[in-house]
Amino acid sequence: MAAPQKKTRSTAQKALIRSALETETRFVSAKQLHRRLEDGGASVGLATVYRQLNALAHSGDADTITIAETQLFRACAQTEHHHHLVCERCGTAVEIDPPSEDWMRQIAASNGFEITHHVFEIFGLCADCRAVG
Repeated sequence: MAAPQKKTRSTAQKALIRSALETETRFVSAKQLHRRLEDGGASVGLATVYRQLNALAHSGDADTITIAETQLFRACAQTEHHHHLVCERCGTAVEIDPPSEDWMRQIAASNGFEITHHVFEIFGLCADCRAVG
């Protein structure tokens, strides 16, 4: 009988974590999301948050990037491959169109490479963070 309760709790925690991530407008770390959940009165372990965020990223339901050796997550509304312009300070992200696939293939070929996959994110400071200094 304990197994179904654990599954129910796990499912409820998964839904809670997913819902919290979906309300974020920026990339957040597992620790930041865990703190937000705790501040809201939720009882969920940090390891569970990490596990669920990585599962969401693996399934394509969340984007993940790394800034300053910290893995960050953001709910992914698009099912197709896409790219971001990301603020290094606050995590605000804007989905962008990358250079054309033809440009990438041409650059690769001219350097003797064959593309197997690519990651394209642009990092900087958003207008709000630049204004703060």
